[in-house]
Amino acid sequence: MKRSAKLVRTHLSRRQRARQKSVAILPSMLTLGNLLCGFTAVFLASRPITTDLPWGWSPLTCAGVFVFLGMLFDAFDGSVARLTHNTSELGAQLDSMADMVTFGVAPAIIVIHLIGVDAPFLSERGDAYLDRIAMIVAGIYVCCVALRLARFNIEIDEPEESDHLTFKGLPSPGAAGTVVSLILLHQYFFSQLNPNLWAIRATAVMMVGIMLLVALAMVSNLRYPHFINKYFRGRANFGKFALMLMLIMLLFVAPQHSVAGGFVVYALFTPIGWLLGKIKRKDNTQTPVEEETDTPQAQS
Repeated sequence: MKRSAKLVRTHLSRRQRARQKSVAILPSMLTLGNLLCGFTAVFLASRPITTDLPWGWSPLTCAGVFVFLGMLFDAFDGSVARLTHNTSELGAQLDSMADMVTFGVAPAIIVIHLIGVDAPFLSERGDAYLDRIAMIVAGIYVCCVALRLARFNIEIDEPEESDHLTFKGLPSPGAAGTVVSLILLHQYFFSQLNPNLWAIRATAVMMVGIMLLVALAMVSNLRYPHFINKYFRGRANFGKFALMLMLIMLLFVAPQHSVAGGFVVYALFTPIGWLLGKIKRKDNTQTPVEEETDTPQAQS
């Protein structure tokens, strides 16, 4: 009787260990899904514009969609790892490598193909100044993503979700979302509104400047809020529920416009707040000086 009970306990412990191993694999599988989404985005961005794709989407549109799909995998892998108590240094490093491809290399490749860069510095046919500038800015963007991820890895001491209320510098998913969402909006106008070639080229060139700005924002010391952890954690009150409902309705009504607008607002939220605060502090420091200079005149 004792022997059979011992065998049952051994059998159950083996099943529990196997279940724990399978659960531990899940966060890594989600991270690898993020990596594969980035790889697919790079592949699709390099396809000719005449490639026949589902729903009549352009290769750049499909590439952008896979970048956002990678964001979903990236959002869930950390949460699943914390819920299953399977956080590790290996998982953190693997997550950074996947983010480097999906949020670093893929958006840069998408912008390069949007501009139509053709081997600058190497061929006479595609050696225009715009091609050179686009390649340099894309390289700066990729380097800034690498620096941003490396800084994040060494600055985070506590892996708890409650500690991630702010980010130093624009997060790499936010930078990639800003670039890619505007490209999706560009492709939407290209397919639906049929603008002239000059307008398409001008807006594509603007993407180079936007990519440079978000690259600099990633390596800045500006504090960007973690909206999910800061405003949507805990019990959902009526205000949070109404806001989420409005966001979902906007996504259904105008997905390209709402996504692009949301990421642009997030990217500009902290710099504008920092600039307004600096102007306010400057005004406050100048006010006492003006009062002191006006006082003797009033007495005389």
